[in-house]
Amino acid sequence: MKLGKHIFGVGLMTGISRLFGFIRDLLVAHVFGAGRLSDVFLAAFKLPNLFRDLLGEGALSSIFIPMYTSKNKDENFAKNVFSWLMVVLLFITILFEIFMPLVVWILAPGFADDPGKMDLTVIISRIMFWYVVFICGSAFLSAILNAFSRFLLVAFMPVLLNVMLICVLLVASLFAPETVLYIMAFTVVLAGVVQFAILWHRIRRNHFGLRLIVPRWTPAIKSMFKRLGISIIGNGFYQITIIIGTLVASFQSGAVSWLYYSDRMIQFPFALIGLSVGTVLMSSISNAMAEKNMRSVYIQQNASMRQSMMLIIPCVVGLFVMAEPIIQYLFEYGAWTHESTHAVALAMMIQVFALPAMMISQIYSKTLYASQDVRTPVKTSIISLAVAIAIYLGAFHFVGYLAIPIGVVVSGYLKNYLLMRACRRRNLIHTERRTIVAIAAFSGLAVIMGVGLWMVPVTGLLSMLFTIGGFAVIYLPLAYLINKKI
Repeated sequence: MKLGKHIFGVGLMTGISRLFGFIRDLLVAHVFGAGRLSDVFLAAFKLPNLFRDLLGEGALSSIFIPMYTSKNKDENFAKNVFSWLMVVLLFITILFEIFMPLVVWILAPGFADDPGKMDLTVIISRIMFWYVVFICGSAFLSAILNAFSRFLLVAFMPVLLNVMLICVLLVASLFAPETVLYIMAFTVVLAGVVQFAILWHRIRRNHFGLRLIVPRWTPAIKSMFKRLGISIIGNGFYQITIIIGTLVASFQSGAVSWLYYSDRMIQFPFALIGLSVGTVLMSSISNAMAEKNMRSVYIQQNASMRQSMMLIIPCVVGLFVMAEPIIQYLFEYGAWTHESTHAVALAMMIQVFALPAMMISQIYSKTLYASQDVRTPVKTSIISLAVAIAIYLGAFHFVGYLAIPIGVVVSGYLKNYLLMRACRRRNLIHTERRTIVAIAAFSGLAVIMGVGLWMVPVTGLLSMLFTIGGFAVIYLPLAYLINKKI
């Protein structure tokens, strides 16, 4: 597998997706501001996304791909897993439709203080939750395509959701704001249907016989569900920290939206680089381990580490130095206030330091999952995310909503350390001296560039873009030479 080529391709598609997602967020901020309706949409949208991460792109793909690869990509195994997944998703959806008022109250109890806000969130959440069935189904179809090293269409799929929501927001002035909220909820569900249909068509066109069957309880399914249950516990702890973060933030007006936009800015470079590396490594390392070729595993790990850190370190410096101008010149229009700009920038300047840990953790965790070790990533998640929850609850009284990004950073580095230690104990990773020296050199160069970036006056959107572009034009060739020469 040409690792660099696939990482670049997935990164490019992910970048396009995140660009459209960013445009969507700009329009949401313009139409709703950072207040009542924005909080309702973001809280309701978070719920299906949590299940997508938990059952779709998170635990399921990490468990399914290594098992599928070790079984020589058995078609009957895939059919059985797919059928069980659809049954489980339908059951979960019906259950949540019934108990949605309780779920929303748990997710955002602070909404009850605003008359009508809680009831509106329940209605929007009930509409939007049907997205879970289609997006988790799409995630499974994506895992099959990824197992065959077909990454580009999968990486492009999220663009559809963003494009459809952008179209709604562009005509938002024709409707009352609350009506726009309902239209967006139905559009999210429709986007899930479209994504599922496209991926299903691609798999059927490639003559892969995937279809729904009567689910059978086989030893392979039993083994997969056992591993999946363990993995869901770990992923569940991560989702719980997100829920608790939202719950805590809901007691500070506007904080749910502030943290959402801060997280979106941090997640952009991570998705562009980190998730691309993780997606490709999951397949390539699984194949190498199935062939018992550890030398290939080590080579891929070190190459991924150098390339990803070469790109993520300048993002850390740039987002820290330029946090307030970025939010001001991208979001401060329409209903968006300067108070919101400052609040989001402060959260960004803290949370951005989690990026390197998040990046390296991708490599460690994918290596463990590829070796079919499910328990270790779960244990590290439980420990690190319990620490995050403790920080959320303990620090909120002193620093308000900033307790959430502080908890993210501390727990991120703790998780990274625990994963690294586990990999080293099992000889699953070997970090070359060249990689360590290269990362140190990238860091030094980025800091020097950051000092220069801080001294440049930024007076508007164009000057900000030119400044960031100039930073990249100088940094990237120098970093590329460092990576080649060291």
